[in-house]
Amino acid sequence: MSNKTQRFTLGLLALEGSVLSSLIGPADMFRIAQQLAFVREPGTKLRLEAVLISARGLNTVTGTAGLQLNGVQSPDRALDCVLIPGYMHESPEDAVAKLANYQPEVDLIRALHLRGIPIAAACCGSLLLAESGLLDGRTATSSWWLDAVFRKYFPKVQINVERMIVEDGKLTTTGASTAILTFVLQLIAKHIDESLAQLTGKMMLIDTERASQAPYISMALAEKPRHSLSEKAEQFIQQQLHREFSVGELAEHCDTSERSLLRHFRQHYNASAISHIQHLRVERAKALLEST
Repeated sequence: MSNKTQRFTLGLLALEGSVLSSLIGPADMFRIAQQLAFVREPGTKLRLEAVLISARGLNTVTGTAGLQLNGVQSPDRALDCVLIPGYMHESPEDAVAKLANYQPEVDLIRALHLRGIPIAAACCGSLLLAESGLLDGRTATSSWWLDAVFRKYFPKVQINVERMIVEDGKLTTTGASTAILTFVLQLIAKHIDESLAQLTGKMMLIDTERASQAPYISMALAEKPRHSLSEKAEQFIQQQLHREFSVGELAEHCDTSERSLLRHFRQHYNASAISHIQHLRVERAKALLEST
């Protein structure tokens, strides 16, 4: 057995206004994995560490509800991966507007990438990664309710919010909230010890088999594309979901051709009209089941 110490340091970007579970969750998971490693092998040389790093030279970071985390360090230290947390926002448009407050963080993200450090973005943190330009031409995911604004403001990014985790080179994006915990388990499995990742997942009751956000997407909460044709189509579909109707009938109601309507759905919904209608029917059925 090797006497060499095996280290892995996860950097957590200290973001003002961050959703603290995006920072504390991964940090706690690393601590639990470390404890489990000691239980399995008391003399283990494995050393897992999660550290807060700042783009602004701060010693503390204030998250949601005014809660503060101390012990923030310089990003100049050795890091094996950096995690960008999500941040609180009132709406998808507000999430984009708040990017203007995070320019130092965006600059640091670019610098970390130049150092060759893998970067992962949780939840709406993927917007910071997109703002840096590093996601241009790449495939990514994000919180499902940000689908429309992602397509609007970052058209060069191939967004697919149905996926839970997307890894493209040294850049990884995850879906909403708890998806980041699944990613951290995958990180442990890939770079440290697969059996330790499995044991940690069991201790924390995390389903490592989840691969899609699709079952969790609520069309009622997802922001709709702002377009007059979209509004006409959505209004008709919602009113007529109880019966069968054709794409031709929908196109006639919207005063457009079937070809134009299909092209519009592909552009604004990334799906065919039929697929979108079927998805809405499933969502309505789920809502009815949950309320009965």
